[in-house]
Amino acid sequence: MSDDTPAAGVEDTPGEGRTPEPERIEPSAPEEFGLVQVWWGDGKGKTTATLGMGMRAAGHGFRVHMLQFMKGGASSVDAVRGEYNAIAALPGFSYENLGHYGWHGMPDGSDEEKHEAQAEAGLERARELLAGAAEATLDEPIALDGDPDDGVHMLVLDEVLYAAERGLIAEDDVLALIDDKPADLELVLSGSHTEPTYLEDRADLITNVRKQAHPIEDGQRARRGTEF
Repeated sequence: MSDDTPAAGVEDTPGEGRTPEPERIEPSAPEEFGLVQVWWGDGKGKTTATLGMGMRAAGHGFRVHMLQFMKGGASSVDAVRGEYNAIAALPGFSYENLGHYGWHGMPDGSDEEKHEAQAEAGLERARELLAGAAEATLDEPIALDGDPDDGVHMLVLDEVLYAAERGLIAEDDVLALIDDKPADLELVLSGSHTEPTYLEDRADLITNVRKQAHPIEDGQRARRGTEF
């Protein structure tokens, strides 16, 4: 039996039991994108999950863009988060951040009006990105280094649901983004500690990331490489 021959009983497994090998990332187009995903909850891992999914999509040669609301930095994290460096090194994945320093509603000295202005700017930017996707041919490959305004296969709106939870944008604004989504665009919405019940009939996937235990309760601050 050669090394390339599948072992008995594994013919139906992914890759027929062969050890996976990395391939060069080339522009490609997804065959089954077009769903709306929601990631919410009081647990750690919402952004982490969407980043991992974006990385997976980019690994298949799909064009991915992440627009972050509400994450403008804080005293507990570095100015440059680890995911930004990783995204910069990954073909087909890009990001932008429209958060104001600190957290809305927290006694951290940040300007509440600036939080609101940045959230509104993020909403307008999301509309622009959706408009660009609507003009693109999403069942065809997109240049991996292309401008996200020219279309993407997956758009991640990180913390947009938290902005809605805080009242910085309206729930109807989030619903309108879904209405404006082209059919073949995978739209991923994350954030909110409160269940976004207004999305129950509008999302195809809803995941509650629930906290069971968290070291912050024992005074642990955010750690480089796990939280940023």
